[in-house]
Amino acid sequence: MSARSSILSIAVFAALSLSACDATSAPDGTAAEPASFAPPTQAASLTPSGAPETLTVADASEGDDGLQWAAGVVRVDPIPGESAKLFGTAGGDPAMNGLYTYIAFFHSPAEGWAVYRIGDFLDYTVLSHANGRVDLDVQESTYDEASGEIGDRRRKIIVQWTQGPNDQTPTAVTATPAR
Repeated sequence: MSARSSILSIAVFAALSLSACDATSAPDGTAAEPASFAPPTQAASLTPSGAPETLTVADASEGDDGLQWAAGVVRVDPIPGESAKLFGTAGGDPAMNGLYTYIAFFHSPAEGWAVYRIGDFLDYTVLSHANGRVDLDVQESTYDEASGEIGDRRRKIIVQWTQGPNDQTPTAVTATPAR
C-alpha cells in the first residue's frame, strides 16, 4: 500500500468517525434527538477530474486491529459538560434488540476510556442530562416463552455516576428504573 493511499484511508476513516460524533443541544441545554443517518439531499453528480485510486481493505496486521470493532459503532451521543459519551454497537439479532448500549468516561490518553454496559436495546433516546446523570427512554424487545411471540416495550432509566477524585473516571455507575 502506498503512503498516499494510507493517508487517504486514514482521512476517510477520520471523516466518517467524526461525522458519527455530531451532537446537538436543544435550547434548554438537554441533548436533542440525534438525527438519523440519511443521505444528503440529492445534488448534481460530480464529474471526475483525475485518475481513480483503488482503495484496499484495512488489514489488522497494519495496526488497525480496532477498525472491525469501531465499524460496529452505530451511534454516539456525547454528554455535554462531561468527559463522557453514550454509544451503541450493532450486535446480536436485530429482531431481538441488538443495540449494545454503553456509557464511557475518558480517563487519559494513556489509560483510555472506562466503559460500562447499560443494556441491549432496540434504541434509546436521551431525555435529559445533568451533572453526573443522564435520563434515557429505551425501547426493547420482549419475548413471551409461552407463546413464542416477540413484543415491544418502552421504559425509562436513570444512569448516574459519582465522579472520581481529581476528575478521574467515576467511582460508581448505576442504572435505575424510572418513571
